[in-house]
Amino acid sequence: MNIIWLGHGSFRIEIGDQVLLVDPWLNGNPMMEGQDKDAAIAGATHILVTHGHGDHTADVVEISGKTGAPVSGMVELAKHLHGLGAKEGHAFNKGGTITLGNVAVTLVPASHSSTMQVGDTPRYMGMETGFILRGDGKTLYFLGGYVDHGRHGLDRGLLQSRHRHPVGGRLLHDGHVGRGPCRETIFRLQSSDHVPLPHLPGRGAFGRRKSVE
Repeated sequence: MNIIWLGHGSFRIEIGDQVLLVDPWLNGNPMMEGQDKDAAIAGATHILVTHGHGDHTADVVEISGKTGAPVSGMVELAKHLHGLGAKEGHAFNKGGTITLGNVAVTLVPASHSSTMQVGDTPRYMGMETGFILRGDGKTLYFLGGYVDHGRHGLDRGLLQSRHRHPVGGRLLHDGHVGRGPCRETIFRLQSSDHVPLPHLPGRGAFGRRKSVE
């Protein structure tokens, strides 16, 4: 499994027989200036979106058209992107699991907000979410825009019972999650590894790359 940071909250995740793009934002993304954007999305099999903000969705329809990758995410958001021309994937809800090749993707709650600009008006795009990915015998928790506090706190035992794999293998989160809340989440989930971005400086062609054996 390879995890490649594309800057901000955008990732390329090579897992199982899939190449997943999560919240791919290339145009206007400082990390991607001067980089080979076509190489960053080459071979993509699916696009996953966590919430509707422009720095997560602005390029989704274009990338879907270029790669032929279907787009999946929260019902309202996914259906809106499909209506704009993105290839139709799964419009599902929190707690739902879809199968992409030999990778299972579960939609889970996050704590942020989710709107898209439609004309002059911001439009609600359903709740913000994260993803739990399972493939190659590993579990990857993409928190999205998550704040771990109070009633939004994570329950490791519940997650393990629901997903049948030890949660806490690897954690990813986007730029809206502070380091303090991230450390608390890591403690709760007993994570063995995490990638807190974009607080870290970019490394390699597309920022930080992590291979997981």
